[in-house]
Amino acid sequence: MPLVPRLGSGIPLVGRTHEMRRLGAAFARAERREAGAVLLSGDAGVGKTRLLTELGEHVAARGALVLTGRCIDVREGGLPYLPFAEALAPLGTAADPGIAAAVRARPALGRLLPQGQEPDAPLAGEYGEMTANEREAPRRPRAEQDLGQLQLFDAVLGVLTEIAESRPVVILLEDLHWADGSTRNLLSFLLTRLRAQRLLVVGSYREEDVHRRHPLRALLAELVRLATVERVGLLPFGTADARAFVEALSDEPLTADVVADIATRSEGNPFFAEELLASSADCRDLPAGLAEVLLARLERLPPDTRRVLRVLSVANDSVSHAALSEVAGLGEAELDEALREAVQHHVLVIENGFYDFRHALLQEAVYGDLLPGERGRMHAAYAARIRARPQGRGHDAKLAYHSLESKDFATALTALWCAMAEAEKLGAPGAALRHVEQALSIWDAVPEEGRPEGVDELRLLHNASYFAGTTGEPERATAYARSATQALTPEIPLERAAGTWRRLAETLLSLEGTIDEAVSAIDQAWALVEHTGPSATRAWVLASRAGILRVIDQYEQAMESALAAVSDAREVGAMGAEASALVTLGTLADSSGDAAEARERLRQAIAKAREAGALNVEVRAMYFLTLSYDDQAEVGLALEHAERGVRRAEESGLTWSAYGLELRARHLQLRYLSGDWPDEDAAGRAGRGVSGAVAARMLGIWALFVVSRGRFDTAERLLPGLRRHWTFDIQIALSAGDAAGQLAYWRGRYTEAARVAEELIDWLERIEPALLGGVRIAAHGVAAAAALAEEARSRGDQRATVDALAAGERMLAHGRRCVAEGMPRSGTLGPEGRAWAARLEAAASGLGGRPEPRLWAEAAEAFGYGAVYEQAFCRWQHARALLAAGPGAESAAAALEAAHTVAVELDAVPLRDAVRDLAHRARIELAGAAAPPGAEAAARTPADPLTDRERDVLERVALGRTNRQVGAELYISEKTVSVHLSRVMAKLGASRRAEAVAIAYDRGLLTAPAPSE
Repeated sequence: MPLVPRLGSGIPLVGRTHEMRRLGAAFARAERREAGAVLLSGDAGVGKTRLLTELGEHVAARGALVLTGRCIDVREGGLPYLPFAEALAPLGTAADPGIAAAVRARPALGRLLPQGQEPDAPLAGEYGEMTANEREAPRRPRAEQDLGQLQLFDAVLGVLTEIAESRPVVILLEDLHWADGSTRNLLSFLLTRLRAQRLLVVGSYREEDVHRRHPLRALLAELVRLATVERVGLLPFGTADARAFVEALSDEPLTADVVADIATRSEGNPFFAEELLASSADCRDLPAGLAEVLLARLERLPPDTRRVLRVLSVANDSVSHAALSEVAGLGEAELDEALREAVQHHVLVIENGFYDFRHALLQEAVYGDLLPGERGRMHAAYAARIRARPQGRGHDAKLAYHSLESKDFATALTALWCAMAEAEKLGAPGAALRHVEQALSIWDAVPEEGRPEGVDELRLLHNASYFAGTTGEPERATAYARSATQALTPEIPLERAAGTWRRLAETLLSLEGTIDEAVSAIDQAWALVEHTGPSATRAWVLASRAGILRVIDQYEQAMESALAAVSDAREVGAMGAEASALVTLGTLADSSGDAAEARERLRQAIAKAREAGALNVEVRAMYFLTLSYDDQAEVGLALEHAERGVRRAEESGLTWSAYGLELRARHLQLRYLSGDWPDEDAAGRAGRGVSGAVAARMLGIWALFVVSRGRFDTAERLLPGLRRHWTFDIQIALSAGDAAGQLAYWRGRYTEAARVAEELIDWLERIEPALLGGVRIAAHGVAAAAALAEEARSRGDQRATVDALAAGERMLAHGRRCVAEGMPRSGTLGPEGRAWAARLEAAASGLGGRPEPRLWAEAAEAFGYGAVYEQAFCRWQHARALLAAGPGAESAAAALEAAHTVAVELDAVPLRDAVRDLAHRARIELAGAAAPPGAEAAARTPADPLTDRERDVLERVALGRTNRQVGAELYISEKTVSVHLSRVMAKLGASRRAEAVAIAYDRGLLTAPAPSE
């Protein structure tokens, strides 16, 4: 269970920017002698106290006196003036002479400050006991009571006004919905007399508690008419803020599903989110403490209202008046009154003529409080009503739900089957999966005569596998498919058995490391239909077999199987199977280097699949068409086709199917490549309910954006959780490993960067030694090793230098082997492969200590096919190599300017800062570049005898650098460094380097270095 800090204890204020701005503006007006008041409304737990606490800290830091008071829930009469007494209590013991004098000058304050004054005699109706008649019927206060109350009110206003002459005063009054009549009167008096004081009054109250007959309601209506009073409504968090708040609550990383579940169930209410998270990691059951808080609100309602709420909680949906009348068993008059009470007390809301709970957690609390017997009877009553009504959308799903809960399994099974079919037609595979899984759970409880006609357990398992696969849960899809093959009996027709084995083979393709089992499964399917005549089943088996044979590089057999599938499919009119085979033919053409034929085949497959309604095949064809353009570095067209594929997958409910995921991942990769970087984290977040491995596929790519933008803390939270998913999909390992290496590199942790690359390369050597994607990891690792070797050389650490070079050579060897052995079937590397091969060699040139400018220029040129960020990185490295090699500042300036432009446009902060730092050290001016940290402090003054270059040299000498190291960092010769130092010592009157540094510090010409990380 994650540790959850209580609200307000170190949790950063999430969102609330607009509300804080309005409160801050009100205080600013008060500082200008424009007194005012703010009435802050919001639901219980929405964060009113947290916001007022933040306001109090803000204004106190600006010198204001903050006075805070709270009302409490005292049912019998309340405590007169309680919030004012609490707020003003510090004035009675204040050490400030001015405040003490102001209090002494007003004896009437004794009623509120008894510790500092002798109290007057309590007034009847305030501190004294009220008679029964006084409680039951309002009566006009006596004249002396009026006078005493007025004196008290004048005293409160007077003391606040007098104190405000010396400093602003902010008085915070919380929970005004519990305020007694005396408090409301004093509040009204105070707010109607706000003029030119430096005074701000902020009061909070619960919106849902101020029902129509609540005494505060009339007062609020009067107060908001005042020009000095404004109302601020504090709404629940939006989706993004709710997620951010949940993540801030926990002291350990949470899965995306847990965050999304809590954010959704809490409906943006911070208190509810806190309680849900604190209760358990999965947050499925409503915490007992939260349930008690929610149910306590209902205890004050009449019995009939509570009965209607219990009936409504069972519906699990909005309910019409007629349905409530029928199930609740109340007369119309009684029902109307019960509903009116619930609506007026903000328990229920009315939307489009239907009643629903104002908050879903309140419904959960009421439902959880039901006795088993009444719960079952109400579900049965709802089910009976649904059966008696004409069918409509969602009819079967509702019937299934209430039948299941009332233990009518026969009715539920048929309803679930129909609901599954409806969900599939509506493009909701997630809902379809839930329905079919529920049907499987009660299958054995329903006698054979009560089961839907034509439905058996094998069919349910097949459908469960299909829907699990389309909703991003490949492991469950495979598990159901295996169960289906185990349920096969000799009585099952051959074609149906073949289809079952084919389904297993296709699910296995979505998992890493199961290709041998997939081949075995498709062989089983083929053995069953190989010697039969053409049929739709045989065509589908041939098409799937062709796809699997292509994956294991048996291209000739794959071609034969695909052509046979096309022939069979055309003979029997199985257009979906034909489309599937055409996809394989298209990918085979791409592998042989015939892009034109490949794209024609794939377009034919898309058209035929769409005509046949074979949605999975259509999405698969769109993915491979995208890949065809991507492989040829036609980035714009690839991105366009990826967008189309993603949209089509979303329209058809296949967003998280195997190829829906591939399209979405490819689309995100293309956006990273092309520089079309999204702003929202949602771009890298998988949908709710998908497996952790599928979510990791998207997060692995998103981690590249996070690191490249310099969000290092976020990346550190994100990356460790991805490591366990490497074995699920090799692309997760490549993306997450790439991001982890870049994170360490940008932080200057070259040892860690090299270690990450070596670890991933070792893993790849065991899994797929010649994977072309390994070149990218090797290039990053070699660059880190080169930087590590350079650091070791500067320290004179020979052993560390040798170790770094050895690691670099190992990674270089792996990368070169990937280039040589990972060549595609066409025999030539594509533009992306050539670019990374060039970058590998450029990085390797730095192992010797002097990177080769020509190789980095070639790498930058190679990435010109559309890899915007990678090209900018190579240009930065090209400039470094030029400056390190000697004269070449003009060429370096051009490379740096181009890299800087891209880094700024993408908000690639680490690259931008690296480019600016290099430009500053090389005395190259960049358009629109701000001065680097410390540059302004180091600007010359009339009393400063040092030039900028001399100061650069002296700063590095102060850090313990040798002349050679200083020269390497500033791209000048060792001799030039010596000349600069001689001039510095002459100007400062020093005879030694160390003395020059000491004098420079004493004279303020150098600032002390910041502590190292």
